[in-house]
Amino acid sequence: MKTIALIVGILGFTFVSCTNSAPNDNSAANVTNTATNTSLETKVNSPNRKLQTIGVALGDLGNPFYNAVQKGAETEAKRIGGNIRVNAVSSGFDLNQQSNQIENFTAANTDLIILSAVDKKGVKPVIDQARLAGKVVIAVDSAVDADVDAMISSNNTQAGEIACQYIADRIKGQGSVVILNGTPMDSINQRVSGCEKSLSKYPDIKLISKDQNAEGTRDGGLRVMSDLLTTFPKIDAVFATNDQSGVGADLAARQAKRKEFFIVGVDGSPDATKAMEDKDGVFAATAAQNPAGMAEKAVQIGNDIIQGNKPESPDILIPVNLVTRDNLSSYKGW
Repeated sequence: MKTIALIVGILGFTFVSCTNSAPNDNSAANVTNTATNTSLETKVNSPNRKLQTIGVALGDLGNPFYNAVQKGAETEAKRIGGNIRVNAVSSGFDLNQQSNQIENFTAANTDLIILSAVDKKGVKPVIDQARLAGKVVIAVDSAVDADVDAMISSNNTQAGEIACQYIADRIKGQGSVVILNGTPMDSINQRVSGCEKSLSKYPDIKLISKDQNAEGTRDGGLRVMSDLLTTFPKIDAVFATNDQSGVGADLAARQAKRKEFFIVGVDGSPDATKAMEDKDGVFAATAAQNPAGMAEKAVQIGNDIIQGNKPESPDILIPVNLVTRDNLSSYKGW
């Protein structure tokens, strides 16, 4: 009997020990997960870590604006030194293509991902994946509905304000003004809001059209402006929410042989400066963005974050400058 009792006691002890080992295993797993998360956080924000690779996902490298973004990233990477590799890719404004490109950057262990989103909502899943993998992600030019390390854009409200202040000053606070609107997005809405703020100070300025969507394209500007010229026998000024639609509006004016008004755009693009150089046209000014400057700032901020120095604010606005025919010769352009 004593022998049987002894065996039962040993088995009982063994059973208790085995059942108690399961929580200890879970704790070990939790410790491992915590260590992994801590390691990930340290990897992203380590003063000893160096920026080595940058991936830049853009809308279309056939567009001078995005070419300037690419060059800005390369210029700042070269300034930082250390043979930082910059890989810029073009999505052709296709969400699936851009999503695949960002996934590839993440899989390739790219340190810093800079993107100009083609779809503010659609890129969220791949941005989330990249940040979970410990990558620094910075959005430039276009806002995203995702948690990024920083958002760098032009001050679009200021762009609308200075463009339409120029209009108000030139028509001496009275006359009929048209806004060539664009695809509904944050930057366009902010430009329109800034314009309306400036014009609201002048009760004798009448805003005769502000809701026509020129789609941000030359063809859209030509189409909408042609219709407006048929509707309104007299227009004093036009605010185009981007240069491409403004260039289209300039072409519409030429075709209609109307020169009683002038056009102010936003971007500072090569097409706009070319149109401004032509004295026979009516394109008079543009609120110039600095795409290269946005990219340079993105690389600076990304490098700082990797070394453990986060910006005071993740939302950074780059000022715009008004370029007119009077100061065009001193404008460096993109």
